[in-house]
Amino acid sequence: MQPLSSRVSLAGRVTLLATIAVGLSVAIVALAGYLTMRHQLYASIDESLHDRATYAAKSGSLKDIQSSAPAWLPGATDVHIRQVFANGEVHSSDSEEWTDEAPLFGDDELAVARGDDYWTSRTIRTSYGAFRVCAVPVPNTDSALVLAQSLAPVEKTLDKLGLVLFFFGVLGVVAAGLAGWAVASNGLRPVRRLTAAVEEIARTEKLEPITVEGNDDVARLSLAFNQMLTSLAASRDRQRQLVADAGHELRTPLTSLRTNLDLLTQAEKRGGLSESARTELLDDVGFQIEELTTLIGDLTELARDEPISAAVEAVDFDEVVERAIDRVRRRGLDLSFDVELDQWWVVGEAAPLERAITNLLDNAAKWSPSGATVTVVLKQGTLTVRDQGPGIAEVDLPQIFDRFYRSKESRTMPGSGLGLAIVRQIIERHGGSVWVAETGSSGTVMTCVIPGTAVHPEALSRSIGHA
Repeated sequence: MQPLSSRVSLAGRVTLLATIAVGLSVAIVALAGYLTMRHQLYASIDESLHDRATYAAKSGSLKDIQSSAPAWLPGATDVHIRQVFANGEVHSSDSEEWTDEAPLFGDDELAVARGDDYWTSRTIRTSYGAFRVCAVPVPNTDSALVLAQSLAPVEKTLDKLGLVLFFFGVLGVVAAGLAGWAVASNGLRPVRRLTAAVEEIARTEKLEPITVEGNDDVARLSLAFNQMLTSLAASRDRQRQLVADAGHELRTPLTSLRTNLDLLTQAEKRGGLSESARTELLDDVGFQIEELTTLIGDLTELARDEPISAAVEAVDFDEVVERAIDRVRRRGLDLSFDVELDQWWVVGEAAPLERAITNLLDNAAKWSPSGATVTVVLKQGTLTVRDQGPGIAEVDLPQIFDRFYRSKESRTMPGSGLGLAIVRQIIERHGGSVWVAETGSSGTVMTCVIPGTAVHPEALSRSIGHA
């Protein structure tokens, strides 16, 4: 089951939080006001009873108190008088039956009568209701004068106060909820507009920028979304370009294969081809299949546009370069290689690195004339490959590492235009870089740099640990 927060709208959550916050605030304020008023009323009664009892206690006995006390004391209907002695004897101003039903004294008052306490004040609840009781010692006697006043008027007042606070508290919570809803609805209007715009983009797939208004957080979100749209549009354009270019490059060998197979089929119907013609045709089919296989492999490698995997190891880079040179030599090209390699270790994947260096060397071999020399030098992690070709035109330099890019001169030569793009992708995936260092009529120099060390990483870590 989904949590409540995921099923309620943002405006609803803001309204709910505002209502809860105001409700808690109102409840705390109302409770504090109620308790403060209750405390003040009780304190006022205690002060009044204490003053009355202290004044009356100076008369001595209850009879003297009743005879000498001010007129309001014995006649006050809400005040009841007891004289409690230390031995438990009680003299009351009320009838015996009423006194038995409402004793209005206890251990606290007996303690005052015995002199254990100076005076006391507390609430006693009886069958006649609640009373606030104050006890003070009677001078020169082992007794205490106890005055009790009914709390019925106070409790009635507190009940009315509680009802008023509750009513206005509920009213305040409702008002806070309505205000929270109004604020949330008005404040989230830009968010709703942004949501509608995003939904429209998702529905129509038109990656057009969203109109940005203001400079608040929603405007920043809109700007960030526009940046994402720009990146997404560029990615989609690159994807479409890749599909179009791949389709164009795949169409050539497929067309050639279909043509050769049709020729074989027709020739078989007419009695077959001569052995030499058949061999030439099959050789051409094999070449087209090899070119198609290479192209598919290049596309697969480019589709791996991802960071280097976690399964890496220390790679002897100079050995990788040697294997790449041997692979290019075995292709039977009439070239010589001038090689100078220093020890260099890198952390990465050996197979992709070998593919990148092989593509770099293939490019140099393709443009070098027959009998030329390709110079390969590896020093301190910097690999330079120099060919003796015609050089690269100035207009082609910015694009030679782009996918499927082929100069006018290279369009009549074998290849798909993916080799150098793969070189750049693999080298950059290993934290390095590749560029054209020099070009001209005497040849081109490609430079590749990959971070690493001249010492095996494990040996280096051991030497550092010993140091």
